[in-house]
Amino acid sequence: MRNGRSKLAVLAAIPLLATACGGGGDTGDGADGNGGDGGEQLSASLTGAGASFPDPLFQDLIYTYNSDVQPGVQINYQSVGSGAGVEQFLEQTVDFGSSEEYLDEEDLTAAEEARGCVAVQFPVVFGAVVIAFDNEDLNGLVLDAETIAQIYDGQITSFDDPAIAELNPDLDLPSDEIIPVHRSDGSGTTYVFSHYLSTEVDWWADEYGEGKELDWADGLVGGQQNDGVAQGITQNPGGLGYVNQSFAQEAGLAVASIVNEDGNPIEPTLEATIAASEEVEVPDNFQFAIDNVGGEGYPIAGSNWIFTYTCGYDQANADAIIDFWTWALTDESARDLAGELGYAPLGEGLTERVVAELEKTNSAN
Repeated sequence: MRNGRSKLAVLAAIPLLATACGGGGDTGDGADGNGGDGGEQLSASLTGAGASFPDPLFQDLIYTYNSDVQPGVQINYQSVGSGAGVEQFLEQTVDFGSSEEYLDEEDLTAAEEARGCVAVQFPVVFGAVVIAFDNEDLNGLVLDAETIAQIYDGQITSFDDPAIAELNPDLDLPSDEIIPVHRSDGSGTTYVFSHYLSTEVDWWADEYGEGKELDWADGLVGGQQNDGVAQGITQNPGGLGYVNQSFAQEAGLAVASIVNEDGNPIEPTLEATIAASEEVEVPDNFQFAIDNVGGEGYPIAGSNWIFTYTCGYDQANADAIIDFWTWALTDESARDLAGELGYAPLGEGLTERVVAELEKTNSAN
């Protein structure tokens, strides 16, 4: 596990809440083992399941929270993909679910009918979906929505294709065959990726659409979860795939710069993800997508949502859910950790709104 807690300059520009809004402690190091502020010791065992997109961050947050903040709270987060996470949440086999696609009205109705009370959903972090390859010479290769769509449709089959060459006049492109790699499981990362292409490329919207699972073109390689796609990239010469930025970072993969709405080729950095997230107007129901990103923003970006219920928990588990996610959202070291892994924490105003929504967990009991 990572133990570094170095401050990132870019995070200094993001206002932090002065204190946690629940029992999760202050914005200090939380190392007193008393909920971060000398408060109540909690005891609970929680299970969550869903997206692999935020899994590197969630695992480190869980480790740090259990080690330094609430030793009595055990959290088992299963990285099974967004589709399975939503399914397990609706089946009530986990305490909380996780996905890069919010629950729509059909899902919310199903949740209420099954549980007998309404579900709660809220975003917890922003992240980038990058186009990655196992060839350092291609780091910074410029692509746009049209070329990415043509690659995954089988129209572009080599890195020196004229469409790619036109975007990269100063690069000596290899003639290597491109092997596109995609998620083979129900995936929020696929949703973010396909939503971006559907928004930007009309024929992609008509042919493939958007969703957690797609009917892909023939000849592509599939991989389970983000790490499976990363493996597919490294194990196939010419491999190209879409993964969360943190997985590309961990695997040492080269990544493309993507042309955004203003025609700017943008490298997937933390700053660029923050810039993209700042363009979003988040409604009261927290159902939103990150579209038409311009300026210095990276255009293939999304959020991760957490799902809980307003009833049905033992109070100890409800307290632990609220405490953990309040700490993860507001504690300075937790927010720094998100930045170190390439995820963008929520801004101050949105964090306040999210914590208020989170506190509805078990409120109908």
